[in-house]
Amino acid sequence: MEIQASAEIIQVEEQEEIRVNPLKKFFTGYLFRRSLRALLTIYLVSTFIFFLVRLLPGDPVQVYINKQMTQYGYSYEDAANMAQSLFAIDVNRPVLLQYFDYLGNLLRFDLGTSITLPGTSVASIIQSRIWWTIYSVGTALIIAFVLGSFIGMIMAYKRGSTFDGVASTIGSILNSFPNYLFALMVIIIFGVQLGWIDYTKMRGSLSSGQQVEFSFAFFKDVIYHAILPIMVYTLTSIGGWMLLMKSSTIATLEEDYVTAARARGVPEWRVLTFYVGRNAILPLFTQLTISVGFIVGGSLLVEPIFQYQGIGSRLLESITQRDYPVLQGIFLVITISVVMALFVADLLYSRLDPRIRS
Repeated sequence: MEIQASAEIIQVEEQEEIRVNPLKKFFTGYLFRRSLRALLTIYLVSTFIFFLVRLLPGDPVQVYINKQMTQYGYSYEDAANMAQSLFAIDVNRPVLLQYFDYLGNLLRFDLGTSITLPGTSVASIIQSRIWWTIYSVGTALIIAFVLGSFIGMIMAYKRGSTFDGVASTIGSILNSFPNYLFALMVIIIFGVQLGWIDYTKMRGSLSSGQQVEFSFAFFKDVIYHAILPIMVYTLTSIGGWMLLMKSSTIATLEEDYVTAARARGVPEWRVLTFYVGRNAILPLFTQLTISVGFIVGGSLLVEPIFQYQGIGSRLLESITQRDYPVLQGIFLVITISVVMALFVADLLYSRLDPRIRS
């Protein structure tokens, strides 16, 4: 009893100390711990990426030399001299020294300059590409989430029916279908075989000669070129939202408050919308928050297929050219967006369920 009483006294004293010491309360709080974990994750992932890209076979100089020799017929000496004059990089410099320079640049919020485009900053390259990806993938995510949640709720409400069986089958197929394969099928079937779409005119992000401006012609052209990537992203992701919403709605339909609402004679449409739909969609918001973090990554394969000038196509170009600074910058932006999305999801969940803050 004395030991228990002493422990309770110590616990009360610690709580009182935290209450009167706001600084200690901040450093021991949930927000600080999650922020510190997010920063540590970003550092570890960026470090891993730095060394990983240098494990790729070949280096920027050697890739350029091989390209000049195979495609343009230059001798090795001529190609090497061209690479030496073009690339401001010493690939033989110790990796640790390169790593320390990389960390120093990050502390100054400097992502460096491109190797294959001398004088062009990595930040400007990312900025010129990322908004196209955010538009296409973000629009598809919103459409897929809204439609998928609506269809999934109807599937759960009419479970066992023909509609549920057909929709579940379609959702499973779409959810397991690779987006790049679907993109190829769209081009081959609707572009080549049937001729329903003029694929050659829809390539890229903007038509030749179209200026970036606030006008109806500009927005119309943007939608025209982004419609195929948006369609592919939507159709290959909507199935997952349908199945998630169906399982969440089925679990909600079995809750006691739904049964009690029906017993009180609440109209079925009100039960479906206010009691079931509003509560069933809550677990999906965490997954939606995480999906938002992956928006900036685009698609490494879909964007090059449509020649859409997003961040995914630029990432693939950087991989083939071994452009280390651009690779590191794009992966760092993706890492930060994903970690921040997880951070926001944790904060939302901590508000909904305070027990996880302990």
